[in-house]
Amino acid sequence: MEHWFEFDRRIFKHFNYLLMLQLIPVFAISSYLVNEINPNLFAKQMVYYFLATIAFLVAAFIPWRQIIWWFVPIFYLGNLVLLLAVEFIGKSILGAKRWIEIPGIGLTIQPSEFIKVSVIMMLAYLISKKPPTQGGYGLLQFIKLSVVIIIPFLLIAKEPDLGTALVLLIVGYGILFLVGINWKIWITLAVIVGFGAPFIYQYGLKPYQKTRIHDALNKPSYQVRQALIAIGSGGLEGKEKDEATQTQLKFLPVSSTDFIFAYLGERLGFKGMITVIVLYILLIFNLLYISSKYAQDYLIKTFSTGIAFLIFVYMGVNIYMVIGLAPVVGLPLPMFSHGGTSFIIFAIIFGMLQNLIAFKDYSRYNSDSKICYSKHKNKQQEEVHPLLEIKCCSS
Repeated sequence: MEHWFEFDRRIFKHFNYLLMLQLIPVFAISSYLVNEINPNLFAKQMVYYFLATIAFLVAAFIPWRQIIWWFVPIFYLGNLVLLLAVEFIGKSILGAKRWIEIPGIGLTIQPSEFIKVSVIMMLAYLISKKPPTQGGYGLLQFIKLSVVIIIPFLLIAKEPDLGTALVLLIVGYGILFLVGINWKIWITLAVIVGFGAPFIYQYGLKPYQKTRIHDALNKPSYQVRQALIAIGSGGLEGKEKDEATQTQLKFLPVSSTDFIFAYLGERLGFKGMITVIVLYILLIFNLLYISSKYAQDYLIKTFSTGIAFLIFVYMGVNIYMVIGLAPVVGLPLPMFSHGGTSFIIFAIIFGMLQNLIAFKDYSRYNSDSKICYSKHKNKQQEEVHPLLEIKCCSS
């Protein structure tokens, strides 16, 4: 137990603290706005932060490199089972069947939120197990990895939750693009999608989904019109809280969740919106830098790339939706909109990434090796093994 405590304590020396510090201003601005909108929601937000912190610490201390070979496939298949269960025992809210109610306590879970984590984990596991060649993956391996993405995509789209399904699709193939796929496959795929898009629109979308696309291209919906009024009235510097009438007088719907970016514009103006966008861009660039820095460690590369794409897609779609350039699909601003599930999901994947970074140099820390801990404390050994003192036990 003494050695495990020392092992866990020294993890903190190898965390990427810049990644964590970049999130603090995002949380601070979000909390400030949510508190102004509704102090009760702010209290809940603090509870979500606490739960997300616990989730981060738990995820950061789980030995992922040691258990990934059995945990990830089980977790992925378990998520698929939950998505299938939604079809039979799911709870419908506003015409969409996306939730499963936990018997006895009345709480609901949304499996489509957790599948994003499991898809990133599954891709990381498969890619690290069989890395791409110099020319990128060929057709057979591309199809195998695509199956991991396509199956949950179809199950989520059927709920219907096309917004989340498309996020999953973009994130999954974004990871494959940066990891490496033969360029001929991408060209072929682009041609197929280009020719197939009209048929997908005509026969694959539901009437309300077509209406949302039509509204985005033509006349904005009520929510978007109110959001544009809020942003426009904010001007360059923003307005005082009591003067932010679009939000305070409830003209702007869901101002603390999907349309919080509109309240940001009304309250803090153009400068506030640009500040938040720049914070996201810097976070994404840092994640892509980590992906490039540890390019030979495909677990880190896949996770950091996946988180970067996840943040980029959520941010881009939410902001475009609020300003009327994309259909309203109900995607929150990541780690900014009020809500517990999104915070906890991101906390888990950030915790996993920190763990993978902390153990990037320790090839013995995996499922194929035996680890034992040396009690030697001389200075030379500590310089060789700064995180922990390890000697490999021969079988």
